Amino acid sequence: MSLATDVQHPELKEIRGPAAVGGGARRFFDLLWLTALTQFKLGYHGTVLGFFWSLLRPLLLFSVLLAVFTQVFRFGDEIENYAGMLLLNIMLYGLFQDATSAAVQSVVQNESVVRKMQFPRLVIPLAVVLTTMMQFSLNLVVVFVIIIATGVQPVWTWVLLPLIIAALLLLTTTVSMLLSALFVRVRDVAIIWAVLATVLFYASPILYPIEIAPDGFRDIVALNPLTPLFEQAREWIIDPNAPGAMEAVAGNELLLIVPVALYVAICVAGVWFFAREAPRVAEEL
Repeated sequence: MSLATDVQHPELKEIRGPAAVGGGARRFFDLLWLTALTQFKLGYHGTVLGFFWSLLRPLLLFSVLLAVFTQVFRFGDEIENYAGMLLLNIMLYGLFQDATSAAVQSVVQNESVVRKMQFPRLVIPLAVVLTTMMQFSLNLVVVFVIIIATGVQPVWTWVLLPLIIAALLLLTTTVSMLLSALFVRVRDVAIIWAVLATVLFYASPILYPIEIAPDGFRDIVALNPLTPLFEQAREWIIDPNAPGAMEAVAGNELLLIVPVALYVAICVAGVWFFAREAPRVAEEL
Protein backbone atom coordinates (compact mmCIF):
# COMPACT_ATOMS: atom_id res chain seq x y z
CA MET A 1 0.00 0.00 0.00
CA SER A 2 1.43 3.34 -1.03
CA LEU A 3 2.04 6.19 1.40
CA ALA A 4 -0.31 8.44 -0.54
CA THR A 5 -3.31 6.24 0.18
CA ASP A 6 -2.62 6.37 3.93
CA VAL A 7 -2.88 10.15 4.16
CA GLN A 8 -6.08 11.26 5.86
CA HIS A 9 -7.48 14.34 4.15
CA PRO A 10 -9.45 16.69 6.43
CA GLU A 11 -13.15 16.93 5.69
CA LEU A 12 -14.04 20.11 3.85
CA LYS A 13 -16.56 22.26 5.65
CA GLU A 14 -18.98 24.60 3.94
CA ILE A 15 -18.29 28.26 4.64
CA ARG A 16 -21.49 30.20 4.76
CA GLY A 17 -21.64 33.43 2.84
CA PRO A 18 -23.24 36.69 3.90
CA ALA A 19 -26.81 36.48 5.17
CA ALA A 20 -29.43 38.44 7.05
CA VAL A 21 -28.69 36.52 10.24
CA GLY A 22 -25.52 34.59 11.01
CA GLY A 23 -22.78 33.92 13.50
CA GLY A 24 -24.96 32.69 16.34
CA ALA A 25 -27.73 34.29 18.37
CA ARG A 26 -25.47 35.70 21.09
CA ARG A 27 -23.16 37.38 18.59
CA PHE A 28 -26.15 38.75 16.69
CA PHE A 29 -27.77 40.33 19.75
CA ASP A 30 -24.44 41.64 21.05
CA LEU A 31 -23.83 43.39 17.73
CA LEU A 32 -27.41 44.68 17.68
CA TRP A 33 -27.19 46.17 21.17
CA LEU A 34 -23.73 47.67 20.60
CA THR A 35 -24.77 49.23 17.29
CA ALA A 36 -28.03 50.64 18.66
CA LEU A 37 -26.37 52.01 21.79
CA THR A 38 -23.66 53.69 19.72
CA GLN A 39 -26.25 55.26 17.42
CA PHE A 40 -28.25 56.44 20.43
CA LYS A 41 -25.20 58.14 21.97
CA LEU A 42 -24.11 59.72 18.68
CA GLY A 43 -27.61 60.74 17.56
CA TYR A 44 -27.49 64.20 19.12
CA HIS A 45 -23.76 64.47 19.75
CA GLY A 46 -22.57 68.07 19.57
CA THR A 47 -26.03 69.61 19.92
CA VAL A 48 -26.83 71.96 22.79
CA LEU A 49 -29.95 70.17 23.99
CA GLY A 50 -28.77 66.70 23.05
CA PHE A 51 -31.33 63.94 23.61
CA PHE A 52 -34.06 66.43 24.55
CA TRP A 53 -34.46 67.29 20.86
CA SER A 54 -36.15 63.89 20.41
CA LEU A 55 -38.84 65.10 22.83
CA LEU A 56 -38.99 68.75 21.78
CA ARG A 57 -39.62 68.02 18.10
CA PRO A 58 -42.91 66.12 18.60
CA LEU A 59 -43.97 68.51 21.38
CA LEU A 60 -43.49 71.50 19.09
CA LEU A 61 -45.49 69.77 16.35
CA PHE A 62 -48.16 68.91 18.91
CA SER A 63 -48.37 72.54 20.07
CA VAL A 64 -48.80 73.86 16.54
CA LEU A 65 -51.41 71.28 15.53
CA LEU A 66 -53.32 71.71 18.79
CA ALA A 67 -53.50 75.47 18.23
CA VAL A 68 -54.66 75.00 14.63
CA PHE A 69 -57.37 72.45 15.37
CA THR A 70 -58.71 74.11 18.53
CA GLN A 71 -58.31 77.81 17.67
CA VAL A 72 -58.66 77.92 13.88
CA PHE A 73 -60.78 74.97 12.74
CA ARG A 74 -62.10 74.37 16.29
CA PHE A 75 -63.30 70.80 15.82
CA GLY A 76 -60.80 69.72 18.48
CA ASP A 77 -62.96 71.35 21.16
CA GLU A 78 -65.77 68.92 20.33
CA ILE A 79 -63.66 65.78 20.90
CA GLU A 80 -63.21 64.36 24.39
CA ASN A 81 -59.60 64.76 25.59
CA TYR A 82 -58.48 65.89 22.13
CA ALA A 83 -55.13 67.22 23.36
CA GLY A 84 -54.22 63.88 24.95
CA MET A 85 -55.32 61.95 21.86
CA LEU A 86 -53.33 64.20 19.55
CA LEU A 87 -50.13 63.98 21.61
CA LEU A 88 -50.29 60.20 21.97
CA ASN A 89 -50.95 59.73 18.27
CA ILE A 90 -48.09 62.02 17.28
CA MET A 91 -45.69 60.08 19.50
CA LEU A 92 -46.85 56.71 18.18
CA TYR A 93 -46.63 57.80 14.56
CA GLY A 94 -43.27 59.43 15.30
CA LEU A 95 -41.91 56.03 16.33
CA PHE A 96 -43.00 54.58 12.98
CA GLN A 97 -41.91 57.50 10.82
CA ASP A 98 -38.57 58.22 12.51
CA ALA A 99 -37.47 54.58 12.46
CA THR A 100 -38.52 53.82 8.89
CA SER A 101 -37.13 57.09 7.51
CA ALA A 102 -33.77 56.54 9.20
CA ALA A 103 -33.67 52.89 8.10
CA VAL A 104 -34.08 53.63 4.37
CA GLN A 105 -30.43 54.50 3.79
CA SER A 106 -29.01 52.58 6.76
CA VAL A 107 -27.59 49.63 4.81
CA VAL A 108 -25.92 51.86 2.22
CA GLN A 109 -24.53 54.16 4.91
CA ASN A 110 -22.93 51.14 6.61
CA GLU A 111 -21.22 49.88 3.46
CA SER A 112 -17.95 49.25 5.30
CA VAL A 113 -19.51 46.65 7.61
CA VAL A 114 -21.84 45.28 4.95
CA ARG A 115 -18.80 44.21 2.94
CA LYS A 116 -17.64 42.02 5.82
CA MET A 117 -18.67 38.48 4.90
CA GLN A 118 -19.86 37.34 8.31
CA PHE A 119 -21.61 40.51 9.47
CA PRO A 120 -25.36 39.83 9.88
CA ARG A 121 -27.07 42.38 7.65
CA LEU A 122 -30.27 42.38 9.71
CA VAL A 123 -28.44 44.12 12.55
CA ILE A 124 -28.36 47.37 10.59
CA PRO A 125 -32.09 48.15 10.17
CA LEU A 126 -32.92 46.54 13.52
CA ALA A 127 -30.41 48.79 15.27
CA VAL A 128 -32.14 51.84 13.78
CA VAL A 129 -35.51 50.65 15.09
CA LEU A 130 -34.05 49.82 18.51
CA THR A 131 -32.41 53.26 18.78
CA THR A 132 -35.72 54.95 17.95
CA MET A 133 -37.47 52.72 20.47
CA MET A 134 -35.01 53.82 23.19
CA GLN A 135 -35.86 57.46 22.51
CA PHE A 136 -39.58 56.69 22.39
CA SER A 137 -39.51 54.80 25.70
CA LEU A 138 -37.88 57.70 27.54
CA ASN A 139 -40.21 60.25 25.96
CA LEU A 140 -43.28 58.18 26.82
CA VAL A 141 -42.86 58.98 30.52
CA VAL A 142 -43.11 62.71 29.80
CA VAL A 143 -46.00 62.12 27.40
CA PHE A 144 -48.08 60.40 30.08
CA VAL A 145 -47.39 63.21 32.52
CA ILE A 146 -48.70 65.69 29.95
CA ILE A 147 -51.67 63.47 29.08
CA ILE A 148 -52.71 63.35 32.74
CA ALA A 149 -52.23 67.12 32.98
CA THR A 150 -54.64 67.60 30.05
CA GLY A 151 -57.40 65.86 32.00
CA VAL A 152 -57.15 62.20 30.95
CA GLN A 153 -57.99 59.90 33.84
CA PRO A 154 -55.79 56.82 34.37
CA VAL A 155 -57.64 53.54 33.70
CA TRP A 156 -56.62 49.90 33.95
CA THR A 157 -56.45 49.55 30.15
CA TRP A 158 -53.26 51.61 30.22
CA VAL A 159 -51.46 48.33 30.93
CA LEU A 160 -52.51 47.19 27.44
CA LEU A 161 -50.45 49.90 25.72
CA PRO A 162 -47.47 47.52 25.26
CA LEU A 163 -49.70 45.45 22.95
CA ILE A 164 -50.23 48.49 20.72
CA ILE A 165 -46.54 49.34 20.79
CA ALA A 166 -45.55 45.74 20.03
CA ALA A 167 -47.86 45.62 16.99
CA LEU A 168 -46.60 49.01 15.81
CA LEU A 169 -43.01 47.93 16.39
CA LEU A 170 -43.45 44.77 14.31
CA LEU A 171 -44.83 46.77 11.39
CA THR A 172 -42.11 49.40 11.81
CA THR A 173 -39.37 46.77 11.81
CA THR A 174 -40.57 44.93 8.72
CA VAL A 175 -41.18 48.16 6.78
CA SER A 176 -37.66 49.28 7.77
CA MET A 177 -36.25 45.98 6.49
CA LEU A 178 -38.15 46.30 3.22
CA LEU A 179 -37.15 49.93 2.62
CA SER A 180 -33.47 49.42 3.50
CA ALA A 181 -33.20 46.50 1.07
CA LEU A 182 -35.10 48.31 -1.69
CA PHE A 183 -32.91 51.42 -1.39
CA VAL A 184 -29.82 49.38 -2.23
CA ARG A 185 -31.34 48.69 -5.65
CA VAL A 186 -33.48 51.80 -6.20
CA ARG A 187 -32.17 55.04 -4.72
CA ASP A 188 -35.46 56.81 -5.43
CA VAL A 189 -36.97 54.93 -2.49
CA ALA A 190 -35.80 57.58 0.01
CA ILE A 191 -37.68 60.37 -1.81
CA ILE A 192 -40.75 58.22 -2.42
CA TRP A 193 -40.95 57.17 1.22
CA ALA A 194 -40.57 60.75 2.47
CA VAL A 195 -43.71 61.62 0.49
CA LEU A 196 -45.59 58.44 1.47
CA ALA A 197 -44.80 58.95 5.15
CA THR A 198 -46.41 62.39 5.00
CA VAL A 199 -49.43 60.99 3.17
CA LEU A 200 -49.78 58.27 5.79
CA PHE A 201 -49.72 60.88 8.54
CA TYR A 202 -52.82 62.59 7.17
CA ALA A 203 -54.44 59.32 6.06
CA SER A 204 -54.28 57.93 9.60
CA PRO A 205 -56.63 58.95 12.45
CA ILE A 206 -53.96 61.04 14.16
CA LEU A 207 -55.34 64.56 13.89
CA TYR A 208 -58.94 63.38 14.01
CA PRO A 209 -60.93 60.37 15.22
CA ILE A 210 -62.15 58.25 12.34
CA GLU A 211 -65.84 58.73 13.15
CA ILE A 212 -65.78 62.44 12.23
CA ALA A 213 -64.14 61.89 8.83
CA PRO A 214 -66.40 62.25 5.74
CA ASP A 215 -67.93 58.94 4.65
CA GLY A 216 -65.88 58.43 1.48
CA PHE A 217 -62.62 59.45 3.11
CA ARG A 218 -63.45 57.40 6.23
CA ASP A 219 -63.53 54.18 4.21
CA ILE A 220 -60.11 54.97 2.76
CA VAL A 221 -58.63 55.74 6.18
CA ALA A 222 -60.14 52.53 7.57
CA LEU A 223 -58.08 50.48 5.08
CA ASN A 224 -54.83 51.88 6.48
CA PRO A 225 -52.99 49.17 8.50
CA LEU A 226 -52.14 51.81 11.11
CA THR A 227 -55.76 52.82 11.69
CA PRO A 228 -56.79 49.92 14.00
CA LEU A 229 -53.75 50.63 16.19
CA PHE A 230 -54.58 54.33 16.64
CA GLU A 231 -58.26 53.64 17.20
CA GLN A 232 -57.52 51.00 19.83
CA ALA A 233 -54.94 53.22 21.51
CA ARG A 234 -57.52 55.99 21.79
CA GLU A 235 -60.02 53.69 23.50
CA TRP A 236 -57.51 52.06 25.86
CA ILE A 237 -55.50 55.15 26.82
CA ILE A 238 -57.48 58.33 26.17
CA ASP A 239 -61.23 57.75 26.21
CA PRO A 240 -62.78 54.43 27.32
CA ASN A 241 -66.05 55.54 25.71
CA ALA A 242 -64.48 56.05 22.29
CA PRO A 243 -65.06 53.39 19.61
CA GLY A 244 -62.16 50.96 19.37
CA ALA A 245 -60.93 49.19 16.26
CA MET A 246 -63.95 46.86 16.14
CA GLU A 247 -66.62 49.47 16.92
CA ALA A 248 -65.20 51.97 14.41
CA VAL A 249 -66.03 49.62 11.51
CA ALA A 250 -69.21 48.11 12.99
CA GLY A 251 -71.43 46.79 10.22
CA ASN A 252 -68.61 46.51 7.69
CA GLU A 253 -66.14 43.84 8.77
CA LEU A 254 -64.28 44.22 5.47
CA LEU A 255 -62.89 47.53 6.77
CA LEU A 256 -61.14 45.57 9.53
CA ILE A 257 -60.18 42.48 7.53
CA VAL A 258 -58.43 44.48 4.80
CA PRO A 259 -56.06 46.52 7.04
CA VAL A 260 -55.23 43.39 9.07
CA ALA A 261 -54.50 41.48 5.84
CA LEU A 262 -52.36 44.37 4.59
CA TYR A 263 -50.53 44.43 7.94
CA VAL A 264 -49.69 40.72 7.67
CA ALA A 265 -48.75 41.00 3.99
CA ILE A 266 -46.36 43.90 4.64
CA CYS A 267 -44.70 42.05 7.53
CA VAL A 268 -44.23 38.88 5.46
CA ALA A 269 -42.98 40.84 2.43
CA GLY A 270 -40.47 42.79 4.51
CA VAL A 271 -38.94 39.68 6.08
CA TRP A 272 -38.93 37.72 2.80
CA PHE A 273 -37.43 40.48 0.67
CA PHE A 274 -34.69 41.39 3.14
CA ALA A 275 -33.70 37.73 3.60
CA ARG A 276 -33.53 37.32 -0.17
CA GLU A 277 -31.50 40.47 -0.78
CA ALA A 278 -29.12 40.21 2.20
CA PRO A 279 -26.57 37.85 0.57
CA ARG A 280 -26.17 40.11 -2.49
CA VAL A 281 -26.24 43.54 -0.83
CA ALA A 282 -22.47 44.03 -1.07
CA GLU A 283 -22.57 43.32 -4.81
CA GLU A 284 -25.14 46.05 -5.37
CA LEU A 285 -23.27 48.76 -3.45
